[in-house]
Amino acid sequence: MTRLHDAEDSLVSWSEIQDVELVIVRRMQEFAIGSHPSMFHGTGHDLAGLRDFQPGDRLSTIDWPQSTLTNFSPLVTREFDQECNAPIVVAADVSQSTRCGVGSEPIAKVIARAVATFAMAASFFQDRAGLVTFDRHTRRIAVRPRIGKNHAIHCVAAYQEQLMGRGATESAPDVSFAGLLRKRSLVPVISDFLFEESEPLLNELADLKTAHDVFLVMIDSAFAFELPQFSAGWVEAYDVETGQTRVISSGDVAELGTRVAAWQDTVERAAHDHGLEVLRLGGSGQQFHDTLVAFLLERRQLRR
Repeated sequence: MTRLHDAEDSLVSWSEIQDVELVIVRRMQEFAIGSHPSMFHGTGHDLAGLRDFQPGDRLSTIDWPQSTLTNFSPLVTREFDQECNAPIVVAADVSQSTRCGVGSEPIAKVIARAVATFAMAASFFQDRAGLVTFDRHTRRIAVRPRIGKNHAIHCVAAYQEQLMGRGATESAPDVSFAGLLRKRSLVPVISDFLFEESEPLLNELADLKTAHDVFLVMIDSAFAFELPQFSAGWVEAYDVETGQTRVISSGDVAELGTRVAAWQDTVERAAHDHGLEVLRLGGSGQQFHDTLVAFLLERRQLRR
C-alpha cells in the first residue's frame, strides 16, 4: 500500500481536466437538443466591495485606481454580487484515510477528480464554485466561491495543498459546515466516509440540508485495500484515522476490501435514513465524469 507523499505529484493532470471539460460540453450539447429553457442568467451584477486579487480572478475586475494606493502589491479587485444560481460549494475530505491506496492511485485522487468535475461544470454553467475541506474534527474554507475556468483549476490545486497540510485557508477552521456557508448553496460532500464514527457527520449534514441543497458523493474505496497476499501469517497494521496499531491475520488482510465495502454500505443506508441522497462512485475515466455531470444537470433542473 502506498500513501500520497509528494505535493509535486499532481492528483489530477491537465489532460484529465481537459477530458472533464469535453464531457461537460458534450453533455450540454445533448441537453440543448430541442426546446429547453435557458440554463444561464444574465451578466447583471452589483458591486459588493473590494478585496485583494486572488489567482483565478478576471483581470477586468481589477480596480487600478485603488491598486495604486497599495503600490500594486497586492492588486485590488472589485467583488460583485451576481444574479445567478446558488453557488456550488464542494466539501472535500482530507482525512488521513484518503491518502491511502494500492499502487499509484490513492482515494484522494478520485476525490480530486470529482472536485475538478464539479468546479469545471460550475464554470461552464456560469455558477460560482468554492471549496471547503474537512476531516473528522474540522471544516475549513479553502477557496471562496467565484466564477471562471482558472478558478476551477485553482480549486483542484487548493484541494491537494490542503490534503498535504501546506495550503492557506481563507478563514479560521470551524467545527461545523453551517458556520462557513453564508448563502444557500449546492453542497456535494465528497468522501470515502471511512470515519471511526459516521453518525455525527451524518447528523450534521442532515441539519445542514434544512438550509442548503446537500448530497453525498461516496467514493467506493474497496480498491484501496485490495492488497497482495502476504507470506507472513500475521501483519502489524496501523490505522491512519485513529493512530492505533493492531496485529491482524493475513486472512483478515485479504478481506479488508470486502469489509470496507460492507462499511460503506452501512453508511449509505444510514445516510438514506437521515434523508440524505447518496451518489456512489468508483473507478475513473469518462464514465466517472459522465455520471457526475449527468447527476449535476438533473440537480440543476430540480433547483430551477
